[in-house]
Amino acid sequence: MANALYPKGKKAILDGDVDLLNDTMKIVLVDGDSYVYNTGHDFLDDIGVGDRVATSSALTSKTTTDGAFDAADVTFTALTGNTVVAWVLYKDTGTASTSPLIAFFDKVSGGGSFSFTPNGSNLTLSFGAGGIFSI
Repeated sequence: MANALYPKGKKAILDGDVDLLNDTMKIVLVDGDSYVYNTGHDFLDDIGVGDRVATSSALTSKTTTDGAFDAADVTFTALTGNTVVAWVLYKDTGTASTSPLIAFFDKVSGGGSFSFTPNGSNLTLSFGAGGIFSI
C-alpha cells in the first residue's frame, strides 16, 4: 500500500462533516498483523482494537495553508506494544463507530516503509515541510 486518503474521509471533508481546524483530530498507530488499508473503511471501528497500538492526544497548531493540512509534531511517550507498520489520521468524536478515518500512512518521505517495534522509548512523528497531506 502507499499513503492515501480514505475515499470516505475525502467525502467527509468535502461535505463539511470534518473540519480539520476545529474538530478533534488524532493519530492512531497501527499494528500490521491483521489491519489492511481498505478503501471501504470509514470509521475508527474498522481498525480493530487489537490493531491500535497507541493513540495520540488531539493534534495542536493545526493549519490548512495553501491546501496543505499540517499540525505540530506528535510525541508518543514510553511507547510499547506490537510492531507498528502505519499510522492513521482520524476525527475523534469520542465513539469509534462515528470517528471518520481521514488518511493512512505506511511510507516515510523518500518512499521507505514506516515500521518499527516499540521498546519503551518515545516516538515523535515529525511532519515535513509539506504538512501531513495536501488536497
